[in-house]
Amino acid sequence: MKRIAVNCSVTPPTPTSTHSYNNRSSRLKLFASSWLPNYYATHHNNSTFTAFASSVSGSEQLLDVGLKKKRREIAGIDQDELVDPKLLADPDSCFCEFKGVHIHHKIYDSESNSLEQTNKMCLPMILLHGFGASVFSWKKVMKPLAEATCSKVLAFDRPAFGLTSRVNLSSATGDAKPLNAYSMAFSVLATLHFFDLLKAEKVILVGHSAGSSVAVKTYFEAPERIAAIILIAPAIFAPLTTPKVVRENQPRQDNEMKEDNVSIRKNPIVELYTSLSKIIKNVAMAITKMMKPMIDILNSLYRKLLSTILLSSPAIMLVRMAIDKFGTAAVRNAWYDPKQVSEHVLGGYTKPLRVKDWDRALVEFTAASLLDEEPNTKPALSKRLNEISCPVLIVTGDSDRIVPSWNAERLSRVIPGASLEVIKQCGHLPHEEKVDEFISIVENFLRKLAGNSNEQYLQPAL
Repeated sequence: MKRIAVNCSVTPPTPTSTHSYNNRSSRLKLFASSWLPNYYATHHNNSTFTAFASSVSGSEQLLDVGLKKKRREIAGIDQDELVDPKLLADPDSCFCEFKGVHIHHKIYDSESNSLEQTNKMCLPMILLHGFGASVFSWKKVMKPLAEATCSKVLAFDRPAFGLTSRVNLSSATGDAKPLNAYSMAFSVLATLHFFDLLKAEKVILVGHSAGSSVAVKTYFEAPERIAAIILIAPAIFAPLTTPKVVRENQPRQDNEMKEDNVSIRKNPIVELYTSLSKIIKNVAMAITKMMKPMIDILNSLYRKLLSTILLSSPAIMLVRMAIDKFGTAAVRNAWYDPKQVSEHVLGGYTKPLRVKDWDRALVEFTAASLLDEEPNTKPALSKRLNEISCPVLIVTGDSDRIVPSWNAERLSRVIPGASLEVIKQCGHLPHEEKVDEFISIVENFLRKLAGNSNEQYLQPAL
């Protein structure tokens, strides 16, 4: 595909004044070039910034050229040549429209013949990437996973990431409030949309890091359509306590406890405490009911204020600065051995920085995550993990510096029947860093499922 570069650079006016290069001006020049945010010119008048630079150095023209070049780049990506994401697509890229968003995705199909499909599940698989990642993250494993499942494997870029179109939420019109494309709810619905695109009754969901939350929440939206879940370095907080296990002698123990409770309630001190507790509880509930309208108003004002702050120009500038300073370092830190991160890998992760409005979309995504209204209407995800009834495989690296492996171990205890696999000398990206081991683990998991395909594992969830 032919790449089209759009040059939107503006040449700042050339300063004409000259000054002596003494110690004071050299220190000021060092301050201007090292500490003043180079992004200042992105949001302010170029001539004002240039005039300031020229006032502190006799080499103002060279300084201006250096600043102009530096401020145009974020993590090495020229910000004066941002383009529509479709112009950055690969030959095997696909796009589909869902609720006004053009979602970038890729599909790999199995090349296995009918004989090789024996004793395999032959169910499609959907891959959900984590924060800051994209379809690129699954590049090494999509084809092997397609062979392992003897079916199609689909990965898509969630809004704000990869080559999926960036949506300007402020341009929405009409009285009805549209679904925020950067919200968790949208990601869940988009995932279900791909179920239908694949024409699949059941699907295996694979979520990495923050994508694990999308996988689990999708399960709770349509448990009957999920054959299994694979969580890789899941960024899901594991509850500190595990659910109580009902034992065979539990009824007898319950009867003994009831008898003890009867004798305790006869104590006058206990009865007085119980009565006072009920009174205080009822008063608190009444006050809460009376204050609820005021609390709702304050909460709404707080959310609007926070949203305004997060979506302001300074906030967007800070995001650009953070990505420029820590973006590639974060990718390296996700690996067990940062030296093994190639320029090709870094290029795959920084490619979306060439998309128009990538910075604002990232801020919109962060704001949507912080202001997610779902926790107010539904139980916290960590409290529902013990309700998962489909087979679950959890894979983690023993040296994950982003989501520690002990969290995955605790999750495996909370989710009924979950299997845990820890890959040695591996960081936060097992499917990129330890491809062969990861594929082997998944294949073993799928073989076990295939062996039980006519039993409980593939039955619709109750």
